[in-house]
Amino acid sequence: MIARRLNTIVLERLRNNASVTILGPRQVGKTTLAFGIAETTPSVYLDLENSTDLRKVEDIESFYRENKDRLVILDEVQRSPDLFTQIRGLIDAERRRGNRNGLFLFLGSASNDLLRQSSESLAGRISYVELFPIDTLEYLSKSDELDKLDRLWVRGGFPDSLLATDDENSLRWRRDFIRTYLERDVPMLGPRVPSATLERLWIMLAHSQGTNINASKLASALDVSSVSVSRYIDLLADLLLVRKLPPYTTNVKKRLVRSPKVFVRDSGTTHALLNIKDFNELLGHPVAGNSWEGFVIENIASILPFGAQVFYYRTAGGAEIDLLIEFSADEVWAIEIKRSSSARLGRGFYEACDDIGPARRFFVHAGHDTFTNREIQVISLYELMNLIVSK
Repeated sequence: MIARRLNTIVLERLRNNASVTILGPRQVGKTTLAFGIAETTPSVYLDLENSTDLRKVEDIESFYRENKDRLVILDEVQRSPDLFTQIRGLIDAERRRGNRNGLFLFLGSASNDLLRQSSESLAGRISYVELFPIDTLEYLSKSDELDKLDRLWVRGGFPDSLLATDDENSLRWRRDFIRTYLERDVPMLGPRVPSATLERLWIMLAHSQGTNINASKLASALDVSSVSVSRYIDLLADLLLVRKLPPYTTNVKKRLVRSPKVFVRDSGTTHALLNIKDFNELLGHPVAGNSWEGFVIENIASILPFGAQVFYYRTAGGAEIDLLIEFSADEVWAIEIKRSSSARLGRGFYEACDDIGPARRFFVHAGHDTFTNREIQVISLYELMNLIVSK
């Protein structure tokens, strides 16, 4: 078992909110985390994909009356969006009795629909947290555990993939994971999309990891409309499988690239889609550099403090920064991402920094050394994440 940082955060949110929602893709560990909380908190757990449990909440008021002294945990709650309206009344009734916190814990696999459904009914009564796949700080205990870092990059952060007995079993798990989404979850949660079409799109996104997607070009290859391609990508983003990294446009009077960069979020999923079997095969694959970039971005996103946002920056003239972290309007960090600490920074990075004036500049690499070069801190991913956590 790997201790998840979010456990402490969820407990703190439950102490201060009537309900908490944990968002995250399937198999990322939401249920395991909830069971861990249930071991220390009187609780009752229902899986709404289970028909028996689903019948129990058809009359949620009666069910809650029987369990009102326990934390009610509802898994895959997006299956029953009508529950939120009824739960609002239960929460308000408990508030009038002086019970304001720690009443419901929701687990969900689709972000946008669940956020809309719950926020409309439970405004002011709910807090949201996202459980990412296992990240570098959770898996490594120090910065020089490079074999573990490479394993995390190759296999990704889904627990069953990362902790598999060998690379072959890890890859098999990830392929089954992809198949489950294509054949069961997407038809259940989204529009009727042919699984073969969505699989081809997903593979194309993996090949194009970290690029500005040309929807028209993808549409031509898939024999669908560009509108359909955009809708399918939005669906994968809603399922927390794809990230659309927005461009940074604040107070910059330049001609900018304004379309998002698209990443398959979990590096192990990227490699499974491309049939990359192990570390050596990955190093020789054309996607290696962009895969590492996406891996770093997801790790950093997993530990951002409240209110911080991530962007990329690129101008038509070639000025570019792989990742910007905006902690506030007055504090922006610029991050260039390369696997090798000996890689040279291009002129575009320095020009982009002149445009933006970031408070700090970093070059994050796959090793464990940390040093300063021309006002830029060369740093390991592990140490950079520790810097962010300590803010």
